Amino acid sequence: MRKTIISLLWAGVLLSSTALADTLAMQDNAPDRYVVVKGDTLWSISGHFLKTPWRWPEIWQLNKTEIKNPHWIYPGDVVLLDNSSGEPRLRLLKNEKTTGGSGSSGKLSPRIRTTSLADGATPSIPMSAISPFLSKPLVIDNESFAAAPRIAAGPDERVIFASGDKVYAVGLVGEVGDNWQVFRDGKNLIDPDDPEKKRVIGHQVDYLGDARLEVTGDVATLRLTSSKEEILVGSRLIRANEAPFINYVPHVPEQPVSGRIVTSYGGVAEAGPLTTVVINRGSQHGVDVGSVFFNYKAGRLIRKESKSEPDRFTPIEKNGNLFIYRVFPEFAYGLVLDSTRAVNVGDEVKTP
Repeated sequence: MRKTIISLLWAGVLLSSTALADTLAMQDNAPDRYVVVKGDTLWSISGHFLKTPWRWPEIWQLNKTEIKNPHWIYPGDVVLLDNSSGEPRLRLLKNEKTTGGSGSSGKLSPRIRTTSLADGATPSIPMSAISPFLSKPLVIDNESFAAAPRIAAGPDERVIFASGDKVYAVGLVGEVGDNWQVFRDGKNLIDPDDPEKKRVIGHQVDYLGDARLEVTGDVATLRLTSSKEEILVGSRLIRANEAPFINYVPHVPEQPVSGRIVTSYGGVAEAGPLTTVVINRGSQHGVDVGSVFFNYKAGRLIRKESKSEPDRFTPIEKNGNLFIYRVFPEFAYGLVLDSTRAVNVGDEVKTP
């Protein structure tokens, strides 16, 4: 399905030598040119030139309005690092196949571009790693969970259902043909920063399958169209929405934010690169889509050789970069883009 989005086409941009010297560190072995290949992201491309790849909006000198509509580049385009003027300059040499025969590079100019998810444009971050969580939740906020319709019965006395079965739901409002997703409540997520360890910030849920509304009413009739696991009476229903296509742009929130990782996809104890995690900070704390966090490993208690020794801990160390791509009032989904060690529940996250 084609989507119309506002985007800025890549072109040559003059880089401020002062900005580079004072705020942006170039890679020691930054190449003179880089050919974009399939599978690249804006983050990974910028990492060839910058030691802090999340700061690519700065290296393109995009203002606050412009960075909401990032550039589009394609495999075969060439990113050039030009020092001929005495000031570093990044230019984009467009692939003739994507420019209708024009391979030149000029100034940035905003324009409308109609594109589809499959047209080959280079995304900001790996879309395949986050797409499941754009259309299917990992965590549901308290209000949404409390208001979610539930599967109340089947056409017989069974309490377990699978694909093809008819089920009845209560609390469901919609139209015939609407698609719904079925979830099981996993566990409450407790804010680790709550002194009493009691404050619930959301509910972790497990996706079970899909259903289509066949008959509306106080007790609605649905047909299960797919089942990943057994679906039980009491399972919750959430309306299936088409995943939005957003070319995410990294930036630092307007105010300093610190928090902790409260869960990871699948409940794994140790998360690695391209794993989705949930942090206990959201829009009410100043987090928005595209916010960048550093992940830190807590200090570990050093073993004592005698009781008289004071407690000592290993230093708190930066472990990697976390990119926020979906935000709720009290929590947010983040993608671990890189890490030197495993990322664990309880790890601290801070804005740069």
